[in-house]
Amino acid sequence: MQITKQEVREFFESVVIAGVLAFFIITFVAQSFVVQGESMEPTLHNGERLFVDKVSYRFSNPDRGDIIVFSPQGSPGRKYIKRVIGLPGDKVMIRDKKVYVNGTSIKEDYTLEETLGNFGPYHVPQDHLFVLGDNRNNSADSRYTSLVGFVSYSDIEGRAFWVYWPLDEMRIIDHEEYKRIN
Repeated sequence: MQITKQEVREFFESVVIAGVLAFFIITFVAQSFVVQGESMEPTLHNGERLFVDKVSYRFSNPDRGDIIVFSPQGSPGRKYIKRVIGLPGDKVMIRDKKVYVNGTSIKEDYTLEETLGNFGPYHVPQDHLFVLGDNRNNSADSRYTSLVGFVSYSDIEGRAFWVYWPLDEMRIIDHEEYKRIN
């Protein structure tokens, strides 16, 4: 069987089209991310692979409870995954093992254990977020300003939405919905 020039050309056209599509999808639509560490336990586990939605935040801002992937100012080149707790203009503090946003204690059924220590208050600047890991006592997050600090909207990669590996743990990620906090 002999391969014709037409078949070679069609093959290379297919490879180029696939490459352009892959670039477009990874750049603008969705991206794979590997969870590293235990800071999001019990929600996300070390080594899990998930997809990050890169489209949603082009049309709306993150909400409290969203799990986001971002590159913090204090650690360029690294990507973190954390839960959004505070929005621009919010006052966030941790007192007596509870997280308060604008003076209201938020219910957090997803955390691994109670938060040790008192932190804040933190006043979230415009176009920034305050984020925490679900494993509060083992998380580098917005409490640590030299490492992570407030997360700028421009540093957000996207919203975590689907764990695809390992297969027996495949699931849509549940983003906590908080009651309205003023």
